Amino acid sequence: MIRRDDVAAGRASSRASALLRGARRLAAAAVLALGFAGVAQAAIDAYTFKDDAERARYTELTRELRCPKCQNQDIADSNAPIAADLRKEIYRMLGEGQSNQQIIDFMVDRYGEFVRYKPELNAHTWLLWFGPAGLLLGGAVLIGVIVVRRRRTSREDADVLSDEERQRLAHLLDKNRE
Repeated sequence: MIRRDDVAAGRASSRASALLRGARRLAAAAVLALGFAGVAQAAIDAYTFKDDAERARYTELTRELRCPKCQNQDIADSNAPIAADLRKEIYRMLGEGQSNQQIIDFMVDRYGEFVRYKPELNAHTWLLWFGPAGLLLGGAVLIGVIVVRRRRTSREDADVLSDEERQRLAHLLDKNRE
């Protein structure tokens, strides 16, 4: 027979196991949250600007310049220490009243043309700007030349018969006429 004490003990046991499962889930969630806490840190700078125009210039400049360490990330989104230093430098230079071009020139002088996402067209960067189009055009010309040559050789091969092939063809045609 099942006694009431056994039923109560079973219920208490199932409650305890449910609480234990809940505690395990909570602990796992806490471990995950702590693990991702370092990843979730963003590049947040608390700079104050005198007006919205200066804030817009700051945003534009930090989006236009590439992080020297991350290489495929602008300094606005990068968490690298050098990106934070560059953001501080841009803020300082904006505070001094320097123009966007002066700030960009300073960064290019210091880190090279690589720091710009859109390098200017000059003698050093013409290949960067026109190289892909030149390669595409060259590839199209090469494919065109190959196609024309193959068409010519296939026509020439189809039109030319050797003397032996002509005699055999004539012999076959004569047989068909009889």
